[in-house]
Amino acid sequence: MTPLIILTLVLMWQCVLVGYAYTLAGNAADEGVRAGTAAHRGGARQAACEAAGLKHLSGAWKGGASVTCSPSGYVTADVDVKVPVLFPGSIDFPVTVHGHAGAVEEVKD
Repeated sequence: MTPLIILTLVLMWQCVLVGYAYTLAGNAADEGVRAGTAAHRGGARQAACEAAGLKHLSGAWKGGASVTCSPSGYVTADVDVKVPVLFPGSIDFPVTVHGHAGAVEEVKD
């Protein structure tokens, strides 16, 4: 019975990590698009968006994360975060979770 209980706990922990990865990806996309709407178009927007998106991710989650933003118009941010196996910073699953956010740009060039 003990191995079954341990296996159940490990699977539940892995489900928690998957859910947390979705939460981190969504929050990073929200932060990125918020910074991107206030930045000027072009490279400054992408840099501000990426910096804000990665700011709140810890080192273990930041390693496999990627942030991309749309260059103009309706600003969108897409964040991909890799799901770790049991412990962040160790082995990652070949699955990434995706966060997406969008907002109307505030700065006009």
